[in-house]
Amino acid sequence: MRVVSLVPSLTETIARSAPPGTLVGATDWCTRPADLDVTRVGGTKNPKIERILALAPDLVIANEEENRPQDLAALREAGVEVLVTEVRDVPQAFRELARVLRACGVGVRPRWLDAAEDAWPMPAAPRVTAVVPIWRRPWMVVGRDTFAGDVLSRLGVDHLYAGHAERYPCVPLEELRAAAPDVVVLPDEPYRFTAEDGPEAFPGLPCALVSGRHLTWYGPSLAEAPRVLGAALRAALR
Repeated sequence: MRVVSLVPSLTETIARSAPPGTLVGATDWCTRPADLDVTRVGGTKNPKIERILALAPDLVIANEEENRPQDLAALREAGVEVLVTEVRDVPQAFRELARVLRACGVGVRPRWLDAAEDAWPMPAAPRVTAVVPIWRRPWMVVGRDTFAGDVLSRLGVDHLYAGHAERYPCVPLEELRAAAPDVVVLPDEPYRFTAEDGPEAFPGLPCALVSGRHLTWYGPSLAEAPRVLGAALRAALR
């Protein structure tokens, strides 16, 4: 089986659990595992179709949010099978991970997947409110029906744009400040918020700098995400 992954979290999943040699290509943004040695095929939004086809994959793994429909259509028109995942909450992530692994020839459910499912609580109490920027210039935040929003909900965090009409709305900074959340959650991807780049925009509000891999990736990182994210949130709210 020859597989190309266009989704960083699924690249990590396949590299960890599929037979050696299964994964033959991945995007430039696929950073896990750290020693990944496969052909790079461009970005998630601008993959090199010719480079993918040259690898003669049996299967390309994609995601409806991360990858463009026109790129997936081009691959299908060239005769390549494309599996597209859709992940809007934590339970769906586990179902999609199992589906991807089966499609990649993994016959035995990996132990890390069971451990990850066991690690996730039902939505917790007490509740706190948050805004969750994912970009600046312009400011964009997590909105309705998102995986990151469900992750936070299960950790006791209600983000204030969960009812917005858009999944990732642009919101003026003044409005974000005026919303007066209990905490501002600043992940390090897709925009790389840091202690020097992000918190200064929200004077007087607690800011939690969190790992984007643990907030938005679905794969082996799910096993440790509740602990890692929970610690960052507790530190910000002290």
